[in-house]
Amino acid sequence: MNRYLPRRLAHMLLAACSLLTAQAHAGWFSDNSIHLPESKAPAVAPANSATIHIKGYVDARTGMIPQKIGDTTELVSGISGNELLLDRSVAEVVGASIQQRFARNGYPLPDDGKALYELGGSIKELTYNVKARDQIAIAIETTLTETATGKVVWSGIVTEKDERFAGVSGNSRSDIANYLKYKLEIVSKKTFEAINNELMATRPDLFKLTPGTKTIAGVTVLQAAESAPPTVARPAPAIATGSGTLVLSTKPSRAKVYLDDVYFGLSPLHAEVQAGIHAVTVKAEKYKGASEKISIRAGETTELEMVLEH
Repeated sequence: MNRYLPRRLAHMLLAACSLLTAQAHAGWFSDNSIHLPESKAPAVAPANSATIHIKGYVDARTGMIPQKIGDTTELVSGISGNELLLDRSVAEVVGASIQQRFARNGYPLPDDGKALYELGGSIKELTYNVKARDQIAIAIETTLTETATGKVVWSGIVTEKDERFAGVSGNSRSDIANYLKYKLEIVSKKTFEAINNELMATRPDLFKLTPGTKTIAGVTVLQAAESAPPTVARPAPAIATGSGTLVLSTKPSRAKVYLDDVYFGLSPLHAEVQAGIHAVTVKAEKYKGASEKISIRAGETTELEMVLEH
């Protein structure tokens, strides 16, 4: 009997290892869910009297559970299985992104029913699929209504679609979280700008504006000429996209590209980027990393070549 004991112990140990491996893949020892990092910009003091109650968003996607954003056919570090799931519902994530955008721009957001306006909407599409290239698609409908009358002040759908090549090393869970957060911030910015322009044009009194004017970041108006005509002049519509194109090449090629610390893929890179000042960082094995700040203008293409040193 004793001569069979080592063999039996070996079989028991192998079975135990197999069970532990299966449990790990099932998520017993790691959380597979994706957590979007919180915004670094804090809310500011109220800058106007246009109070808005954020009602939230409804998940109107078909065939998707509330936390699911897509599937993966490629290896993603930190995630087992082939489903990409958020740590909370898609509706909560979208609502938080929109709310943070308005709070950061000085809008009072009371939770009671005393707000002048109510804002809500539905999520028509929000998918993030990892294949040979990452594919992201977002379509969010938002409606702003007067609380007292229920009249629609503004309604629209903001869309954002893009794809990127993660590279031979593949994605990590944090890469997906940061890139999704970046794209949601573009959608929330477009939504905010459209609603903000509408309210400033139709209710300048809530912003302490002379009719026909609009605020400019960094400028405090001490005195302005009185408006002669009684009618309200509407500001010119904002550029619809609010983004430009970045065409980036590197020496050597196939370097990892980060934009504002968000991984965008491998060079050469052709991507739609939100207008503004951005920090570009490129990294490659056996080379020193390189960083540079660039200015992206809406509707224009910015070309950049970066050379990495050994």
